[in-house]
Amino acid sequence: MIVGRISRISGPVVNARGMEGIKIRDLVRVGELGLVGEVIEVKGDTVAIQVYEETDGLTVGEPVRSEGKPFLAELGPGLLGMIYDGIQRPLEIIRDQTGSFIARGATADPLDRTKRWHFVPTAQPGQFVSQGDIIGWVQETPAIQHKIMVPEGVSGKIVWIREGDFTVDDPVAELDTGQQLLLKQWWPIRRPRPILQKIAAGVPLVTGQRIFDVFFPVAKGGSAIVPGPFGSGKTVTQQALAKWSDADIVIYIGCGERGNEMTEVLTEFPHLEDPRTGAPLMQRTVLIANTSNMPVAARETSIYTGITIAEYYRDMGYDVALMADSTSRWAEALREISGRLEEMPGEEGYPPYLASRIAEFYERAGRAICLGNPTREGSVTVIGAVSPPGGDFSEPVTQNSLRIAGAFWALDARLAYSRHFPAINWLTSYTLYLDALQEWYTQNVGADFLQMRRELLEILQKEDELRKIVQLVGRESLSEPDKLLLDIARTIRDDFLRQNAFHEVDAFCPLKKQYYMMKAILVFYDNCRRALGTIPYEEILKFPGWEQLSKMRYIPNDQIEAFFPKLLEELSLSTEVKSL
Repeated sequence: MIVGRISRISGPVVNARGMEGIKIRDLVRVGELGLVGEVIEVKGDTVAIQVYEETDGLTVGEPVRSEGKPFLAELGPGLLGMIYDGIQRPLEIIRDQTGSFIARGATADPLDRTKRWHFVPTAQPGQFVSQGDIIGWVQETPAIQHKIMVPEGVSGKIVWIREGDFTVDDPVAELDTGQQLLLKQWWPIRRPRPILQKIAAGVPLVTGQRIFDVFFPVAKGGSAIVPGPFGSGKTVTQQALAKWSDADIVIYIGCGERGNEMTEVLTEFPHLEDPRTGAPLMQRTVLIANTSNMPVAARETSIYTGITIAEYYRDMGYDVALMADSTSRWAEALREISGRLEEMPGEEGYPPYLASRIAEFYERAGRAICLGNPTREGSVTVIGAVSPPGGDFSEPVTQNSLRIAGAFWALDARLAYSRHFPAINWLTSYTLYLDALQEWYTQNVGADFLQMRRELLEILQKEDELRKIVQLVGRESLSEPDKLLLDIARTIRDDFLRQNAFHEVDAFCPLKKQYYMMKAILVFYDNCRRALGTIPYEEILKFPGWEQLSKMRYIPNDQIEAFFPKLLEELSLSTEVKSL
């Protein structure tokens, strides 16, 4: 035990003397209340400590204690369904102890110490095991089987292993080295968990949101950023992605968001139904809540706590989607702590190492072959919201995130104010994953899927050019083909890209339905163009196909195969041309 004394207090940064032998990132307990903190600077026997709780009332001379270990996330059965704060304190248990507000120094075990889990071994006595090997499993939730893995730095032959009901503190196996294996393990949150090999992205994260799946897909193991100004729908977009994406595990981090927004998340998520299983969505979700009125230092840590839990489930062979809302608040925490340390500020007051910290976080995403036996693949997909002041995408957090992320989903306040959701600007957004995903889309959706995507984007790009002309000289000056293009572009925007996150049918759109919707729009557009030479444009606008296109997004998903082939047949203009 290392014991020192407080020598200076500056907000969440506390200096202490007499801390010989302590290391950067070691966990400490500050003052008589034992406030949780982390060493962020060492100068001789004097250290700077980042305290994760309010420091009001601390006085110079109070003790600072450390066991010489970094902040470790506790990993094991019982994580799913939990709501933690930034330093992995279970908020529901803390609430029961202290009421609506977290009392300083309050603490509780991240994992339930009393619940018993039924452990089923898959390894045998006499078998040699090492880091990452799976020795058995417990059924954590009806949807998720929790694999029990050998922790880092442990190896040897199994002397005994037994099936039964155990708490996370009970040994379930013992090695010939005398090391006992538990259901839980620990991991330093700032260090990435090791993998055997990273593998190329080749499978999309299917979100059920047409703007993402068709125009700007992200691969499993990839990364995306969602920048946008206040009120443009970042939180609702991330909640929709959390609910509908085909990831096995969802980690949602509310990092520095407003309390009322996090309240909506915390009250809504436990009642959401998992579309995959029909059970509560929380059975495969972990929520980390660190609102804007919580200590700024814990906000900075919440990101690392979330990504560590995500990597832990990835190592079991699961696909994990991590939603960070928002990384701008995280960067603001870095800026505040940097200022307290009197470091030289960089652009807009952010610390000079902002770019490297953002890169370290996003680089922990990836698809990988996991360590240990049996061989398995898992992925962590990171989707980070960014809240640039005034919607200025040239500010440092957005720009440094852009250099790393593979997909850029730009939210547009003008679209949001016109009630177009998701308010993703299709002209400024992009994805770098199309080439990697081309083979998957061809084999699993349709050979012409990406070709149709290109045609729709070209129509929207031409529409943007034509709208500028219309603003100058009016719509009547356009040719009939250009008028048709404007009208079909409006159909793409209103009936394809717009999606109601709260509608029982439209909230989720399967890839097959997206494929049919694209084909229906393009077939109708092609037939209209062919009819232009023989039919007045005013008559083309009366075709029933326009109304049919506007209704197709509300077709129930179990009627896709019955409805759309018939629709494509009806959209042919041959009958209408003859009648006219």
